[in-house]
Amino acid sequence: MREYLKFYINGAWVDPVTPRQIAVINPATEGPAGHISMGSAADVDKAVQAAHAAFASYSQTSVDERLALLERVIVEYKKRYADMAAAITEEMGAPAMLAEKAQAAMGVAHLQSALAVLKTYAFQESRGTTLVVKEPIGVCGLITPWNWPVNQIACKVAPALAVGCTMVLKPSEIAPFSAQVWTEVLHAAGVPAGVFNLVNGDGPTVGAAIASHPLVDMVSFTGSTRAGIEVARNAAPTVKRVHQELGGKSPNLILPDADLKRAVTAGVRGVMSNSGQSCNAPTRMLVPNALMDEALAIAKGVAEATTVGAPASGAALGPVISATQWDKIQTLIHKGLEEGATLVAGGPGKPAGLETGYYVKPTILGHVNNQMTVAREEIFGPVLVILGYDTVDQAVDIANDTPYGLAAYVSGTDVEATRKVAGRLRAGQVNINSAPPDMMAPFGGFKQSGNGREWGDHAFGEFLEVKALLGYAPKPAA
Repeated sequence: MREYLKFYINGAWVDPVTPRQIAVINPATEGPAGHISMGSAADVDKAVQAAHAAFASYSQTSVDERLALLERVIVEYKKRYADMAAAITEEMGAPAMLAEKAQAAMGVAHLQSALAVLKTYAFQESRGTTLVVKEPIGVCGLITPWNWPVNQIACKVAPALAVGCTMVLKPSEIAPFSAQVWTEVLHAAGVPAGVFNLVNGDGPTVGAAIASHPLVDMVSFTGSTRAGIEVARNAAPTVKRVHQELGGKSPNLILPDADLKRAVTAGVRGVMSNSGQSCNAPTRMLVPNALMDEALAIAKGVAEATTVGAPASGAALGPVISATQWDKIQTLIHKGLEEGATLVAGGPGKPAGLETGYYVKPTILGHVNNQMTVAREEIFGPVLVILGYDTVDQAVDIANDTPYGLAAYVSGTDVEATRKVAGRLRAGQVNINSAPPDMMAPFGGFKQSGNGREWGDHAFGEFLEVKALLGYAPKPAA
């Protein structure tokens, strides 16, 4: 049982101003895995004040000093790697292999990416007699979700540390264990007091206090579009920068000339991974109507071969995060069937033999049209909807007919034609023919999927202000 009842403020573990605890539920057992304290606006103020005070010195550190700090953090992270993976499995039910090979791996990957970028990043440039400089923006409020917990902590903290910002982190109260391990890593690495602070709590209390605090210069939020709107609303009176990575309903356009078996198989697996709890999952598969029956048969086979079970069982899928999320997924599966979708695989209820734990059957809904609820709303579970199209132009229109724009996917054998379709898709990241992840590629969305970009060098810009020093250089002689 993990008992994490203190917050990390100004380089020390401190008691909350007003003691209040909640249990953290292990979604695989439905029982408590530990407890955390829930913070208040007073705790946030203490953390922000510490970050504000630390900014004066940390913002003036040299690139070499920050490189050395990131190197120390990487060393300490690697020491705690197994602890991080175990924490992620406990807090969100991730299969042990997924937690080790993907979830925990993203933490060190973002640290290494920030280190590589910082080595060559240009913080200033001359333009005639003007010097344009990029300076750390100040105190950053970081609000992160539960679905890829350390990934989304690392992709914010690493660039913020790299450019000289100070910060206050509020991780998800549903999956807070990995944030605790992360904080212990930073402390062991010697991050200066006040540079990084951790306050646990919920969005309406701690998240709102961070977003609205006048000494917070920017807020970076990852989560649902609904919650992102509230963050922006709370931040508006202080006119701070708001960076958001929000929801998605990503199209996966399989072109008529694609290798159908390969593309459908990859698409199903892309949705099922992490129990469907990825904002960029390819949850709307578009296939030619002439190939629909064949595509549904392939999808059915892949879904039915996808194992579901306890995190240590070796199964491909673990549970979803909570009873609330399980109920939402079930409601949407029922809604899809009521609106006329065909049940191809899976369906309502828990998989056989898994009565305890928030397990969901890998589900495929076929013959969906883009006006159905399951094609419009983010389900955030292992549920794929398959839509048909007659022409590529129609497919592109369907793909773009969504309020979201985080990611899109396209498969085809004609390279130039596939690239042209990719260029027409309205999304921040378009994956062509199941390309592997790129840690340096910008990640973020169009439309209601957010604004700004994370990952690689694009992440640095979110934490920097641009200043122009006119007359910095002498005017050339006539």
